[in-house]
Amino acid sequence: MSAQTDTQGSVTAVYKVSGMSCGHCEGSVSGEISEIAGVSSVKAVASTGEVTVVSEVALDEAAVRAAVDEAGFELVGRV
Repeated sequence: MSAQTDTQGSVTAVYKVSGMSCGHCEGSVSGEISEIAGVSSVKAVASTGEVTVVSEVALDEAAVRAAVDEAGFELVGRV
C-alpha cells in the first residue's frame, strides 16, 4: 500500500475513489489532483475507481483527499 518510486526519481501511487461513473468524472478528479504541486500525471479510470498519480515526491494523502473532495468524490484510500 505504499507509493512506488520509479527509476526517473518520480513516485507512482494508486488511489481508490468512489463515485466516478463516466469520462466527465475522470476529468474532474484528474483536473483537481493535477493542481497539486509536484504532480506530473494523473490517470483516472471510472470503471475501476482507480486513480494513478505520478509525482516528483510522495504526496500528502490529505492533499489528495482534498482535491478529490473538491471534484465531488470520495477518496477511499490507497490501492
